[in-house]
This record gives sequence, C-alpha cells and structure tokens, in this order.
Amino acid sequence: MNTRDWPIRAKLTALVVGPVTGLLALWIFATTLTFGPALDLLAARTLLYDLGRPGESVVAELQRERRLSVVQLAGDTALPALAEQRTRTDQAVAELRRRVNGEKLRDAADDLLDTRLDQLVSALDALPAGRGFIDSRKVDRAGAVGLYSGMIGSAFQAFSGMATLPDAELNREALALTALGRSRELLGQADALLAGAVTAGRYAEGEHEQLVRTIENQRFLAENGVADLPPAERAGYQRLTEGEGFVRLRALQDTLVRARDLPAGLDVRAWETSYAAVSQGLRDFELRGADTLAERSVPMAVRILVRLAAAGVLGLLAIVVCVLVALRVGRSLDRRLTGVRTAALEMAEHRLPDVVARLRRGEEVDVAREAPELDHGGDEIGQVGRAFNEVRRTAVQAAVDEVTLRRGLNEVFLNIARRSQGLVHRQLALLDRLERRTEDPDELAGLFQVDHLATRLRRHAEDLVILAGAAPGRGWRNPVAAVDVVRGAISEVESYDRVDVGEVQPAGVLGRAVGDVIHLLAELIENATVFSPPGTRVDVTGRSVPGGYTIEITDRGLGMSPPALAEANRKLSRAPEFDPTDSARLGHFVVARLAARHGVRVELRPAVPGGTTAVVLVPSDLVTDEPALGPAAPDGAAGPDDRRMAKVTRLATVPRTRAARPGRDRPESAVLPLPAGRTSSVETPSDGDGLPRRVRRRGPVARPRPVAVDNPAHRTPEEARRAMSALQAGTARGRRDGARRAVEPSPPEPPAAPDHPTATERDA
Repeated sequence: MNTRDWPIRAKLTALVVGPVTGLLALWIFATTLTFGPALDLLAARTLLYDLGRPGESVVAELQRERRLSVVQLAGDTALPALAEQRTRTDQAVAELRRRVNGEKLRDAADDLLDTRLDQLVSALDALPAGRGFIDSRKVDRAGAVGLYSGMIGSAFQAFSGMATLPDAELNREALALTALGRSRELLGQADALLAGAVTAGRYAEGEHEQLVRTIENQRFLAENGVADLPPAERAGYQRLTEGEGFVRLRALQDTLVRARDLPAGLDVRAWETSYAAVSQGLRDFELRGADTLAERSVPMAVRILVRLAAAGVLGLLAIVVCVLVALRVGRSLDRRLTGVRTAALEMAEHRLPDVVARLRRGEEVDVAREAPELDHGGDEIGQVGRAFNEVRRTAVQAAVDEVTLRRGLNEVFLNIARRSQGLVHRQLALLDRLERRTEDPDELAGLFQVDHLATRLRRHAEDLVILAGAAPGRGWRNPVAAVDVVRGAISEVESYDRVDVGEVQPAGVLGRAVGDVIHLLAELIENATVFSPPGTRVDVTGRSVPGGYTIEITDRGLGMSPPALAEANRKLSRAPEFDPTDSARLGHFVVARLAARHGVRVELRPAVPGGTTAVVLVPSDLVTDEPALGPAAPDGAAGPDDRRMAKVTRLATVPRTRAARPGRDRPESAVLPLPAGRTSSVETPSDGDGLPRRVRRRGPVARPRPVAVDNPAHRTPEEARRAMSALQAGTARGRRDGARRAVEPSPPEPPAAPDHPTATERDA
C-alpha cells in the first residue's frame, strides 16, 4: 500500500500503537517486570557469597590492622603483632580480588555495582603505599585512621550496590543491614582512636572531637538501620543491645564523650573486652541477616520465571506483527526525511556559506537560483519541505540584506570618520596658530590641554576608519625613532602623566608604519591606564629582540583571569570581522586590525607581582636603525616629518630618554612646556639630549600677565614668524650641544633664553 500521502497522525499511530503496544505491553512487561527481577533475585546468592562474605572478611582484617597501626604510631617501637596482622589482611584481600575478577560475580553485578567494585580494587591498591608511610612515620594517627577508613568505606559502597533487589521489603532489609555494618565500622574507628590516645597517654589535637563525632554517628546509624528491620530481626537486635558488654561499652562511651581529656581512671581492659564482644555480636547478627535474605530470594525468583514463560509466547506473536508494520512505514519515512535532512545540511553547510562569501566579495547572487523549490509530497512532511523552502529563500535573502547593510554601515562609518578627521585637523591647525600667538604661560598650558583633547579626538576618528575597513591617513616618509613613537602614543592618552618611559633601546620604525604603530600603542596604553588604579604608574619599555623590536606596556591593576587572557589573545592574534553587538572591546578590535595590517604581534601576559603586560613585537622588516638627530637648517626650519613628530610628542618633554627611568614626581613643566618668553631656563644634568629644563617662574615686573579682554589683540604675521624661528633655533642649538656632550663631556654653557618660543620647543 502507498503510505506516502498518509497524514502524519496516521503514520505515528501505525508506528506507535502497533510496535509500542506489542513490545511495551508484552515484552517490556514480561522482561522488565519478570525476567529482570528474577535474575536479580537469583544473583543475590552469588553477590552474597562472592562479594559479601569475602568483603566482610577484608573489612574485619582492615579494622584490626588499623587499630594496631594507630597503636604503633602512638608508641616508639614497631609492633610484631602488626606484621602478623598485615599477613592476614593480605590473604583476605587476595581472596577478595580473586572473587572480584571472576566472571561469575561480574555477570551478576549491574553497572553501578561493577563501577563500585573497580573503585574498591583501586582503593585496596593504595594499601602497600599507606603501610610504607606508617612505617616511616610520615603520617600521624589521624592520617592512619583516615587511610584505612577510606578503604573500608569503599567496601561498604560496594555492599550498598548489592541492595538493588526487586522486592521492596528485601531491599529495605538489605539496606538496613548495610547501615548496621557502617555503624559497626564507626565503632571500630572509635576503638582505633582510643587505642592510639591510650598508648600515647593523651589525645592529639582534634582527636577528642573526632572521637565524639564518631560515637554520635555510630549511634545514629544504628538507630536508623534497626528501624527498617523486620520485627523479628528488630527484636533480636534489641536483645543484643541489652547484653552486659553492650551496656558497659555504652557507659564507657558516655564517659569519653563528657571528658575533654583522656580520663585518668579509664578502664582500658573493660573497653577492649566490651568492644570485642559487641563487635563480634554485631558481625554475627549481620551475617545471619544476609543469609536469610539470600535464602528468601530463591523462591521468589522461581515464581517470576514461571510467569515469564507464559507471557513470552503471546508476546512473540505481537512482536512479529508490529515489526512488519514498523518496517513498512519506517522505510517510507526514513527515505523522505532523509531527503529533507540532506537538503537542510546542503543549505547550512555549503550553499549559504558560499552565498555569504560571494556577497562579501562583491558578486551578484540570484536568490531564486540559490534556493530552488524541492518537492517532498503532499502530507505533513511535504508541508515541512515547503516551509523549509521558504526558510532557505528567506535565509539567502537575509544574507544578501545583511551583507548589503554591513557594507552600507561601513560606508557610513567611513564617511563620518573622514568628516570628523577633516574637522579635527582644522581644529589642530587653529590651535597651533593660537599657541604661536599666545605668550601667557597659563593660557598656553590651557591651549596645550585642548590640543591634547583634539589629538585624542583624532585617534577616535581613526577608530571609525578602521572599523569601516579602511586605512587611516596619517603617515611618515622617513623612519622615526622608537622612543619618539612611544612618546607619540603616550601623548594621545588621557592619563599621559601616569605613564613612565623606561629603557628604550635605540631603533627606528619605517615611516609607512609609524602612524599605525602609534595608534596601536596608544590603544594599549589607554587600556593600561583605564584598567589600573589611578594612583599607580604604567611602565613602557622597548628593546631589540631576534625577529624585530618589542615594546612592553605594564600596568599594576588587578590583571585578567586566565580564560579572559586567553580569549583576549585569541582576538588579538587575528583581524576579526567587526561585530556591532560586541562593543565592550572595541580597543582590542582596533589593535587586532592595525597589527594584522603590518604583521605586528600583540600578546597579553600576566605581570609580576600583579597587573597585565601587553607585549608588542614589531617585525624586523619594519625596524631600522634609529635616525640621527640632524642639525637644524641654516634658517632654523625643520623638515615636515620633524615638525609633525614634534606636534605628536608635544607632551613628552624629555626626548629619547632610555637609560634612566623618569621620576614619579614630575614638575609641572615636564607635562606642558611653556613659552620661553614667560619662563626662565635653568640647565640641569640631562639624559644626553642637551636641552634645558624649564621651570615656570614669573619675571620681576618686565612682562605683567595680560588682562583678558573681549577683543584680544593679534600678532602680525611677521611677529609670529620671528617667534617660530627663534624657538626652532633654540631647540636645534640645544640638540647639537647635547650630541656634543654625549661624545665629549664639556662644562655646561649658560642656557639661552630666546625672546619667543619656537615651534619645535612648543611641540616637543
């Protein structure tokens, strides 16, 4: 019959009602409720005799060995009885291993018990090593108790795994016997602790509290275990607790619990006699209960197997019919659903990624061709197929729209960025003219602050250009010294006064990469200042390494967790596509784009003792020799690159400082240089550049501070030109003097005091 156009409800009915009714109602009932429980009941005897009895013997021998080990640790000499006990323990463990490794026990055990048997064997493997620690006295008494208690606990875990009988009453009784066994084990722990304390003459630190907890837990487990026993067994346990040894042992326990120290009049002999009698009595009670459980399980298993045989014949006929129907319907569904699955995987893994890749390359895409119609029939599966056709078409169209939108968004970014760049450059030019005309030190300092804000604004505008996938317009024709590149980056950071330039070894960076390297370093230094406490410093150093030049930026913040550090390095190692939803780490995105453009490697590492170090490796093809400080032109003019770098590094007044680390406390003039017309220069020992250090100081009465008016007077072009020429000439003379001092030390000359600041001095 043709099942292709059946409704999905009919197909599910054919697949579920027939096979599930036959299989679940007959075979699951016959197998799960009869055969499975029957096997469990028959396996109860196997588990008891192959695991319960050998395991109980191992537990008893380990308890005795634990007590002797604690006594030996409490004394000063080795106990001969301990060596004999270890031999008996090894024999019991060997027998248990033989039973555990046998196929009979493994076949009778379920998955849970099988796992716990492996855990027990692993715990027993640690016995020789533990004995070695005890003999060499590398553990204390509490450690020895814990060692043996752990192995005994693994044995009781295996005993608990045996209590999975199908009959609820039998299972509850098995769990009750296991609880009594644990209670007896806690009684053995208390005996071992007391034996060690008696031998040593006092409790060790924490032993009394441990002894009290052990006694209380032993009583609690005993009460809970007895509550689940059948009435006959409960009465037998009650008679056992009314015996003389049990009563005397409980009284001695109460005495030990009340006394903080070891009682002086404690009857140790009475304790040992009572403990031996109680322990043996409890052990015999548990073994009798286990034998009773095993004997009661056999008749139950026989009755279950008889019911299983009757239900199996009828279930076989129902299974045959159900399998035939399921095969017929299932084959049809499998073929058609496989077709839908293949089409979905083809679209998800091949077609859609290929469409997106072609769109990003700028190719045209035909939506109808990339998402053709597929016929899957007229039933519900066919409707799903038609719905999937719509999904495919929508997905391809959405990919087209998404790439178009992203392309438009990049164009918007680029357009806004270019406009902002033009305005910022005009603003910087205007500020430069204002700075040239201003002679008042305070006003000039304020203009420099505005100039710094505009410089940072230019960097943020360049961020938009980078987000749009274009390259910033800044560039240099000639190589620039690495120290000047670092200073240029510092000048673009808000908290530049917190940045210390340490040792920067001589090197140069090719002009085509200077702008991007400055931007990259500025982003990293900005992060270092933002994510570290305001009172801390940020250190910047540079040195030549095999394969290039490395610059390290270290902050003293809280640092990053290893997962966050690994994720940040993963993003920095490649140039990812810009994702507008991930706006928390735009700086990392910009750094990754700039680094990928020139092959620069950026890595974040934990700093010692705290904080984060950003390591920037400039490849060797971008590194050259450090350009020399050339003499100034005869007319005092500087080259275009020199003037641009002077403006970039105007906030760093100590040029090319490497060997000495700048001080923490900087004079005000070290942050914002002032015009020479309003300051007096005092030449102090320099770092090799020969430039004087300016200290702000008012002249006597020569040039009073101008009073602000609504319409300030402007300089004439001739006055501005003379001021700029004087400033450039003074700076060039200072650099030449510094170069001579670096080669031939000579007595310092009196500092020159030009009438007007030069451009290079203001921009340095």
